[in-house]
Amino acid sequence: MAGGGGTRFWPRSRQKKPKQFLTLTGERTLLQQALDRIESITPPENTWVITSAAHQEEVQRQIPSIPADHIVGEPMGRDTAACIGLGAALIHNQDRDAVMLVMPADHVIEPAQEFRRAAHVAEAMAREHPRALVTMGIPPTYPATGYGYIHRGEHLGHRQGIPIFRVKAFREKPGVEIAEQMVGSGEFFWNCGIFCWRADTILDILRKNQPELAAATERIAEAWSTPQQNDVLRREYDALPRISIDYAVMEKAPEVLVVQAPYRWDDVGSWLALERLHPQDVDGNTVLANHAGINTRGCVVVGDADRLIATVGVDNLLIIQDGDAILVADRREEGTVKQLVELLKKKGLEKYL
Repeated sequence: MAGGGGTRFWPRSRQKKPKQFLTLTGERTLLQQALDRIESITPPENTWVITSAAHQEEVQRQIPSIPADHIVGEPMGRDTAACIGLGAALIHNQDRDAVMLVMPADHVIEPAQEFRRAAHVAEAMAREHPRALVTMGIPPTYPATGYGYIHRGEHLGHRQGIPIFRVKAFREKPGVEIAEQMVGSGEFFWNCGIFCWRADTILDILRKNQPELAAATERIAEAWSTPQQNDVLRREYDALPRISIDYAVMEKAPEVLVVQAPYRWDDVGSWLALERLHPQDVDGNTVLANHAGINTRGCVVVGDADRLIATVGVDNLLIIQDGDAILVADRREEGTVKQLVELLKKKGLEKYL
């Protein structure tokens, strides 16, 4: 899934190149890293990327090994249920017995070999429990309020050393006190939005819970690789409801299993994520720029290599320069960057988006 807008990473993340197409750690973009993680277990001809229509060419440029007709451009965003439903329908048309792995393209996951180990376990569970939906759960390291949570139930044993549980319930993003209680109980995982299941199973559950969405995505899949492909895609997608896969099926499915993730995971949800991905200097600054600072502490400084950012006497700021735009923000307000993007639209400043 590579269709997100990445607005919390403005100004580096823009409409023409949102977060998944950026290099935030290492030398490969987040999209390329997502493909790297699975290339040894899933060949390119079995891989599909669903992105926005505006980014199809960028996806093809970044990951040219994927067949062009496996890069699907959504005419408009309709959240994850439509994206996953369409992916399932396309995969099911290709292989009636397929097990599919669903991954967001804008996460950082390390080490890759541990992710592949978990993916093999999830696939095994999807084959042994063919009517079940399988998800991956991240053991929480702090009481995060920005993530959904998975309440684990009965322990079903281990595979390849990885614990597997039934899912009792999904919990939406909690307040601080509830998050502290959930993490303290040891019974909850973070919901990272990575899933594994038989394609026919998720289609059956979608037909039951979202019949119009399921029918529309199947009509698109039937028209794929025909002269009517693009017309059907635009017509059907426009009428689809905007709903997440969690609301559409996960919270209602009769059998859901969770595989405990053995890897490190970060959804890179905001600029402060760079502090978890990169070392800090002696003053606690995370610097990915040509920077000179005096009495500068606890800042995240990012900029183009050919521009100088100089700071004096500032603490706890986000200072982000990219091309023709500069963001300066109190780090405590980093969650407001998304609102700033909306403000730019209202003020007619779309050229900076």
